[in-house]
Formats: sequence, structure tokens, C-alpha cells
Amino acid sequence: MAKPGRATQSKRNRELAKQDRQKDKEERREERKKQKIQTSPDGDFSEEDPDLIGIIPGPQKPWDALE
Repeated sequence: MAKPGRATQSKRNRELAKQDRQKDKEERREERKKQKIQTSPDGDFSEEDPDLIGIIPGPQKPWDALE
């Protein structure tokens, strides 16, 4: 009967490598997020687009009503 030890050890090594890659990826994401905050013009990175602040979605008033 064959021993499953080698396959188990190689799987463990693959899983550890996968965890290391995920950790590195998360660190790169955090670094990019910090860099975006530092390079933003106002120093504060917000999710909302400044051009869209105050715009209400949905039907708009007719042009006649605006005058």
C-alpha cells in the first residue's frame, strides 16, 4: 500500500505558498490605498465623486419650472 505522506506534505507546501501570496497581495493593496490617500489633492480619499455631490437621482424638474 502506498503512503500518502508525500502528497500531504506537497499539499501543505502549496497551501503555505498560497497563504504567502495572499498576504503579499493584501500588503500591496494596503500600500496602494495609503499612496492614494497621500497623493489625493485634498489629502482625504473619499468614495464619493466631488462632481456628483448634491445631485439627486431620479426624475428632474421640467425646464419651465426652473424659471
